[in-house]
Amino acid sequence: MPKSSTPPAAVVPCCPPLTERPMTAEEAETAARMFKALGDPVRLRLFSTVASHPGGEACVCDISDVGVSQPTVSHHLKKLKEAGLLLSERRGTWVYYRVAPSVLAAMGQILTTGPAAA
Repeated sequence: MPKSSTPPAAVVPCCPPLTERPMTAEEAETAARMFKALGDPVRLRLFSTVASHPGGEACVCDISDVGVSQPTVSHHLKKLKEAGLLLSERRGTWVYYRVAPSVLAAMGQILTTGPAAA
């Protein structure tokens, strides 16, 4: 059984909405790392595959139909993990990936119009 993830309420997004205030250098680095990792079409498809997979996680053995070889899939999954977008867990010979709990909320919040612009 997969380990339980942190409840969404306990997760603090990385960065404020762009319209709230200027980002700090650290916030900009974090956001840029996430968006840069998703700037590659294969990585975006892999991220989407994991995020939309039933149960919220996908075995690397189930992720192959993205138009590249399995070693390339593993490389891109590693890059997504390094950017903080995915978490992984080894179970026997397979690695299972899931979206980090705060990622979708954080990325959405960055692009959300804050109260100042309303």
